[in-house]
Amino acid sequence: MIKIKNLSKTYKDVQALDGLNLEVKKGQVYGFLGPNGAGKSTTILSTLGLIYPQQGRIELFGEEVFRDGRFHEKTLMNAKKRIGYMPEHATLWDFLTPMQTLDMIGESFGMSKEERVRRSRELLELLNLWEVKDKKVGKFSKGMRQRVLLAQALINDPELLILDEPMTGLDPTGIAEFKDLIRAQKREGKTVFFSSHILAHVEEVCDTVGVIVRGKLRVEDSIENIKGDFLRKGGYLILLETDKPVSFDSANWQVERVSETKYKIKSPDDIRPQINELVWGQGAKILQLMVRAPSLEEIFLKMVEEGNGKK
Repeated sequence: MIKIKNLSKTYKDVQALDGLNLEVKKGQVYGFLGPNGAGKSTTILSTLGLIYPQQGRIELFGEEVFRDGRFHEKTLMNAKKRIGYMPEHATLWDFLTPMQTLDMIGESFGMSKEERVRRSRELLELLNLWEVKDKKVGKFSKGMRQRVLLAQALINDPELLILDEPMTGLDPTGIAEFKDLIRAQKREGKTVFFSSHILAHVEEVCDTVGVIVRGKLRVEDSIENIKGDFLRKGGYLILLETDKPVSFDSANWQVERVSETKYKIKSPDDIRPQINELVWGQGAKILQLMVRAPSLEEIFLKMVEEGNGKK
């Protein structure tokens, strides 16, 4: 759906994208992570043809839309008919109602009047805006405006939905509704590409994550694989609880005794089978034996440190 190769963009003396490579496949919910200024919005705006990178290639739906400073305008326009976009910093026409807003956006996609009315009602009901369909959006709260922006991104029933920080400013109910909607898009076979700095949101709804730091992609994989790789590189922290004390004098592991029968064991490898054998060999029973998996936040912070040249 999106394929970016060696994309570079410089603003004066700032390197926003530095040979970026990224791929979003059909049916994925792809979470695009990075600290402020990492290049997330520049990537999205480049993909949509709203800014011009200097070098690289961009493909949408298998068709090349950009190469080395030049967009293929006709191909890009055809691709954008199949995309829904919700920008991070967007303004709505305060004097329009949600119905009028969606009608105008739908018309720009060439939708018939009947189709625009049907689709607008469907979306406003889905996003709990139907009761305020005739009120001017200038009087709406931040959360309600976000819902209108999402509705306009969905008006053309897009195959690819691109969302830039979509949950910023929402209350817990609004965030939960956004997550449910993203999951619903995936169930319908749609592709969702969204940036966020709130890692918990990404971890809950995404099947693939890309982390960008200083214009370069540090990793692109499933969350499960990213965590597994992090454990293999950084070592395992294993939590053990037994029914009676055991001795680790014969083992060459780093063991911290938390209480009389609880232990933290650090090792470069997953040594749970060896632990199991040692405990049972001393006539004790294992009540709990588990690897403490790293959070996505821990991994993200480590990648940001490494991307900034820190160890």
